[in-house]
Amino acid sequence: MEYNPITVTDLNKYIKNKIDGDEMLNNVLVKGEISNFKNHYTGHMYFTLKDENSLIKCVMFKSYTTHLSFMPKDGMKVMVLGSVAVFERDGI
Repeated sequence: MEYNPITVTDLNKYIKNKIDGDEMLNNVLVKGEISNFKNHYTGHMYFTLKDENSLIKCVMFKSYTTHLSFMPKDGMKVMVLGSVAVFERDGI
């Protein structure tokens, strides 16, 4: 089998397009535990959502954080409604 190399940028673009095109990932409710919580000075909140087997990095943008009725903390069990996306530059 012959392989044709692609750039990191092209791979990240491909992954982003696949995820963006999946309707199930555009509005998904996920339950898990917050860890590595950071309340950034820009107003965005960064955290990891985890369960006993896996984890995923998350961001809540300022336009949503201002509507929260509580302050998230490490160890909190939550249900999060959002969209799965890839930040193309960093591949996350």
